[in-house]
Amino acid sequence: MTITAPETRLGPAITVTGPMHDRFDEVLTPEALAFLAELHHRFASRRHDRLADRMRRRFEIGNGHDPAFREDTAHIREDADWRVAGAGPGLEDRRVEITGPTDPKMTINALNSGARVWLADQEDATSPTWQNVIGGQLSLRDAIRGELSFTSPDGKEYRVTAERTPTIVMRPRGWHLPEKHAEFTDRTGRSMSASGSLFDFGLYFFHNAQALIDSGRGPYFYLPKIESSEEARLWDEVFSFSEEYIGIPHGTIRATVLIETLPAAFEMDEILYELRDHCAGLNAGRWDYIFSIIKNYRGRGARFVLPDRSEVTMTVPFMRAYTELLVQTCHKRGAYAIGGMSAFIPNRRDPEVTAQALQKVSADKKREAGDGFDGTWVAHPDLIPAAQAEFDAVLGDRPNQVDRQRDDVHVTADDLLNLHIGRPITAKGVRDNVSVAIRYIEAWLRGLGAVAIDNLMEDAATAEISRSQVWQWIHQSQTLEDGTPITAEYIEGLIVQMLAETWRTEGNRFDDAADVFRELALRPEFPAFLTLPAYSRFLVEAD
Repeated sequence: MTITAPETRLGPAITVTGPMHDRFDEVLTPEALAFLAELHHRFASRRHDRLADRMRRRFEIGNGHDPAFREDTAHIREDADWRVAGAGPGLEDRRVEITGPTDPKMTINALNSGARVWLADQEDATSPTWQNVIGGQLSLRDAIRGELSFTSPDGKEYRVTAERTPTIVMRPRGWHLPEKHAEFTDRTGRSMSASGSLFDFGLYFFHNAQALIDSGRGPYFYLPKIESSEEARLWDEVFSFSEEYIGIPHGTIRATVLIETLPAAFEMDEILYELRDHCAGLNAGRWDYIFSIIKNYRGRGARFVLPDRSEVTMTVPFMRAYTELLVQTCHKRGAYAIGGMSAFIPNRRDPEVTAQALQKVSADKKREAGDGFDGTWVAHPDLIPAAQAEFDAVLGDRPNQVDRQRDDVHVTADDLLNLHIGRPITAKGVRDNVSVAIRYIEAWLRGLGAVAIDNLMEDAATAEISRSQVWQWIHQSQTLEDGTPITAEYIEGLIVQMLAETWRTEGNRFDDAADVFRELALRPEFPAFLTLPAYSRFLVEAD
């Protein structure tokens, strides 16, 4: 069954080609699809222009042209007078935010968690199955209206019981991701997959913006994978049009931008400026940032090669420079600086693992609060008290420390590109990358986007680091501590060994996952994102 939106004043429309499951018609209404069609008519071609800009920039970096602070936007950085809109209602105190996917159970757990903010993640923590994409919209719609409940297959009931639930900040998919269960037909009659960004944003905004405003909060968004101020400007224009479309005041939307790509780190001021009427702050998206470093410098020689993933911590030179610049830039413009997610998670069956996780998370959050961040992320409710204690110690009764200026910070382009860590690549590090990436991809193919593996929370961003490091190590002729070359044959041996040692259950996807990993890590070409080929090959449903 296909559903086509009514033709808009700009021409043909959006056609839903994915199957219609229970209650999908409550989200995929003719009115909502008409809004999606309007968004695509106005912004889809410019989205493609921005993606082309990304490819050109990545090509330039790969050919020896390092990113730099832009000369043509120096006047924006040098103008001390402009400020961003800042916090909207319900976003004044963001000291602890919990992140997670939007299935009903995880939605309820997040709303009961006690965090100040919930990042409702339709991106890296969500495998973009059609059920997850529309089911997540239904979960959010029901939660915002106080109607969400869930009963697990074993009969356990879940309900929202918290007196004060977190403010919801929804993260749509990045500009690069398509939604292949919906087709957009442009004015020339050409059909193409819908934009995942516009699809996720559009459905959530259309159905929930007014209800969120009525509840004393608002339509708030995290914007992922942005690489330039031009991409930020495109979002700002999407926001302005959308506010006008449903008749709410300009500036009602608030966005927090994830600075999780290397090019974006050189344009933080400009990104804030382009979104200034709609901007609440920036977030240090640490895992995707590391992935972006590897992706952009994967072919530039041995001095750009990073060691074991576990050695790339927040205190290495380039990560320290990036986070300090982020806090300084945000506070100069009245924006919130939100810290990243430590991957360590507790294990309720293993007190020792839990104690270690709490210790590491506390140290991470103590550093962030001391550096001037106004809040931070956690991935598990049990980590909220530890994270909040560190921010409480610095903030006290204040909702933030935006007034704290980091005039002591002087970050240069060389600082942002100082990748020297001085640690070796170990056999364990390589083996862990192969194992973690395949196990994550296997879960992702089964519809799970955030997975606990070896007492760490893995999502698409951490899996990207694992597979891209393997690719780079092979193509930069790296060796282990004992001199063993890291070759495609060596990695293939680890894949075969890992599959032989893996306990199989009915419905597992390990063979498919291994094939995806081979495509990502062992071929001469480097896919820009693991989610693109795997999504097209395995997750697209026919009606």
